Amino acid sequence: MNFQLNDWQIEYAKSIAKYANNKKISNNLRNIFPYPYTIEDARWYANECIHADPTRQCVKVITVEGQAVGCIGVSIQDDVHCKSAEIGYWLGVPFWNKGIMTKAIRQMSKIAFEQLDIVRIFAEPFAYNTGSRKSLEKAGYQLEGVMRKSIYKNGNIYDSCIYSLIK
Repeated sequence: MNFQLNDWQIEYAKSIAKYANNKKISNNLRNIFPYPYTIEDARWYANECIHADPTRQCVKVITVEGQAVGCIGVSIQDDVHCKSAEIGYWLGVPFWNKGIMTKAIRQMSKIAFEQLDIVRIFAEPFAYNTGSRKSLEKAGYQLEGVMRKSIYKNGNIYDSCIYSLIK
């Protein structure tokens, strides 16, 4: 399935809210990602992305046939981790298992290495999120380790994983 990574525009908020408002998505993300996900949440996030410091982060909308169906971004870390950046992403459920996220991770990683002053990109998927883990692996990321009982989500304790891609 064809997709594009586009710069954020406030017009994407309605479509983003539609696809982000799904418990299956929020269950795999940090608690800062709300559920239910409203149009106000989408507008707030769109504005944050539009006005983000381009030397510190790069965030794109994933579009299919002009419709915003997900998001992917890379953010530089602080202090001694200033040459490392974290990648995060989500995709609307109707677009899962179509190869979109693997390709989006590859593209975003290339953009980040070209545009940001970093040498390493890492991801921290929850261990039970096999779809995300497979997408990272197919995109060339390597598993560095499992952090046991590192996540508290929806009243439960879970493991998380650390994956990385080196420039």
